[in-house]
Amino acid sequence: MTRRIAATLALIAFGMSLIVGLQAENSFVTVVGRALLALVVTFAVGLILGAMLEKMLAENLKNGVAATAQPEKMSNTD
Repeated sequence: MTRRIAATLALIAFGMSLIVGLQAENSFVTVVGRALLALVVTFAVGLILGAMLEKMLAENLKNGVAATAQPEKMSNTD
């Protein structure tokens, strides 16, 4: 899941960099170079975000399973 998130973010950044660079009428080499740099940097950031998201999801699922396995006792204060 971590690599899938990182790859998705990186491809989005790559595509956006290509589009913006071509609209700015930069040279082909400049556009592709900057787009590749954006791809690499965004992939690294995506790996970090994906790892954090995966850890958070695992902790929440573990806590949720533990909470449903041991339901709290209801107090009767009538």
